[in-house]
Amino acid sequence: MNDEAFQHSIRKLLKTVGVNTQQQIEAAVNKARDEGTLAGNETLPATVTVRVEGIDLALDFAGDITLE
Repeated sequence: MNDEAFQHSIRKLLKTVGVNTQQQIEAAVNKARDEGTLAGNETLPATVTVRVEGIDLALDFAGDITLE
């Protein structure tokens, strides 16, 4: 196994997930605000699950997204 390639591929995946997830959350929040279903001062509970096939790994992370 090439540790450098392995670590690089993990970082690349996490960066892609992070950027795309942020964009999707921002778009969904903006849409909800435009539609009036969010006031803009809420705290939204969020969860993220990461699964890696082949090694039976599932990680769950929870946190809040605060709008104000």
